[in-house]
Amino acid sequence: MRIAIIGQHRFGQAVLEAFFARGDEVAGVFVAPEKKGAPPDALRLSAQEHKIPVFQFDSLAGKEAENTLRGLRVDLGVMAYVLQFAPQHFVNIPQFGTIQYHPSLLPKHRGPSSINWPIVCGETETGLTIFRPTDGLDEGPIILQEKIAILPDDTLRDVYHKQLFPMGVNAMLAAADLVVAGKHQEIVQDEREASYEGWFRASEARINWNTHVSMIYNLIRGSNPSPGAWTTLAGEKVSFLDARKVLFFVLPRGNLPVGTIVSIEADRFRVVARGGYIDVLSVRGEGGKVMSAVEYVYLNDLRPGSRFGDLDATCAI
Repeated sequence: MRIAIIGQHRFGQAVLEAFFARGDEVAGVFVAPEKKGAPPDALRLSAQEHKIPVFQFDSLAGKEAENTLRGLRVDLGVMAYVLQFAPQHFVNIPQFGTIQYHPSLLPKHRGPSSINWPIVCGETETGLTIFRPTDGLDEGPIILQEKIAILPDDTLRDVYHKQLFPMGVNAMLAAADLVVAGKHQEIVQDEREASYEGWFRASEARINWNTHVSMIYNLIRGSNPSPGAWTTLAGEKVSFLDARKVLFFVLPRGNLPVGTIVSIEADRFRVVARGGYIDVLSVRGEGGKVMSAVEYVYLNDLRPGSRFGDLDATCAI
């Protein structure tokens, strides 16, 4: 088939490479312009390596983008990690329309951070959806869905890079084949089941030590590696990356404030929270350096009794 890819970054690159490898003709690639100082976009570089025309429009809603796509005369548009708004008059241009990837089980978790939120909310499954883009955000009819389990210790890295990323590339190929062959079905999303969450950024990833240990642990898992669930130590920001949760089965001795280090071991330090402990294995310091828990302990001269979080949050366990 002859396609146009609209996308960005490594996922867009992987989708391009997959179509190209099996012999489909990629007539053109639409990539959002890189911001000043940002690293080169992986999809753009891959397209240029394969000598595929690259188009970088500030907006896909204008006549220039529309006329460019129309001139490519493609069978299908393929949207792979798209942050630009693609209006209906643009996505309807290809002979068989356009398909789009979204990393959640639509209509649940519409929005740009749909991988973080299910983990942070403690959900036990998520998945991916290939759908028809409309002018509504992630609201178009569903063509294909696949579910995956979220295991109790799965992180954002586990769910996306190990599962939803490679599965998504294969799902794009499968959905494209179904659409071009006329063998697909389009299922209207049930608005009664719909949910939307906005961006999951650093402001959403701050640890509240007065919440339950399970909520803190889910926040850490859903933020690893980005943006990183963070707290403070002596006024400096630190993000907890790899960690484990340990529940209380009996009331511990003492009445330590939450956020306090209770022990330091060979590969971790243990922090008290409501209902249990967080065992921290690796961190990212304020300067951006990722290091082991042991290295962080050494650099900051930590010891049992050292405390994370706002010093006026004196609630005890």
